[in-house]
Amino acid sequence: MKKFAESFYKSRRWQETRDAYAKSVGGLCEDCLNRGLYSPGEIVHHVRPINEKNIDNPNITLSWSNLRLLCRSCHEARHRKSQKRYYFDELGRLVSVGK
Repeated sequence: MKKFAESFYKSRRWQETRDAYAKSVGGLCEDCLNRGLYSPGEIVHHVRPINEKNIDNPNITLSWSNLRLLCRSCHEARHRKSQKRYYFDELGRLVSVGK
């Protein structure tokens, strides 16, 4: 968890939202269900990622339309897709993204 989000993820509002959302979808990983698999959901994931600019926006952080219950595997897969290590700059040079 990123430093700016620590207090949010520890907040009662998030914990209640997270638990209610997981219960509302039956406690199963939604990505697995879409593939016909049954796996317990472990992580309530924000589809639109939380960042320092939107951390105080409940339409992003607490809205069920921005949440998805995932198993650990699916959650890791979603983050691998969104975290590029390299990109090409405007001159076509390969640039490494620092962490």
